[in-house]
Amino acid sequence: MSQAIGQTSLAYARVWHHLSASNQVLGRLAPQIAHLLMGKHKPIYDPASDCGDYVVVTSAANVRVTGAKAHQKLYRYHTGHHGGLKEIPYAKMMDSKPDQIIRNAVKGMLPKNRLRDDRLARLLVFPGKDHPYQANIKRSYVAKAMYVPVVPLQSSAAEAEKRVE
Repeated sequence: MSQAIGQTSLAYARVWHHLSASNQVLGRLAPQIAHLLMGKHKPIYDPASDCGDYVVVTSAANVRVTGAKAHQKLYRYHTGHHGGLKEIPYAKMMDSKPDQIIRNAVKGMLPKNRLRDDRLARLLVFPGKDHPYQANIKRSYVAKAMYVPVVPLQSSAAEAEKRVE
């Protein structure tokens, strides 16, 4: 009986995970982070209990988006005043707050309930490779980068002929 108690306490323990966002596609990385924050990888997962782990994401400034999202995606928020809708393009947001891009993507992947703020509090995102939680990390994940071809927005006829040949 004491063994069952020991295994249960290990299942409830919060583990620290490290993911590198370098050269990763944002839409593929965010569900993995949300999965760890919710604790769905644990045998004791329950949607009504908060059994998720801590997630440290580094190299947030190097995350990628596919297609034309780099030019078209807008981040919107409202100040609460009349006419207070603010729109920030993806490129400007990446220059000023690259960690907020990953945080917003993960926030959209988490269920909209009372546990969402607590789960997001366990998400720690850093724009560079350095972070102060190196001693806490128990598992590091190195996801293989998915190849996404870069398609120019406007191509000339000469470039199209070169591609055909």
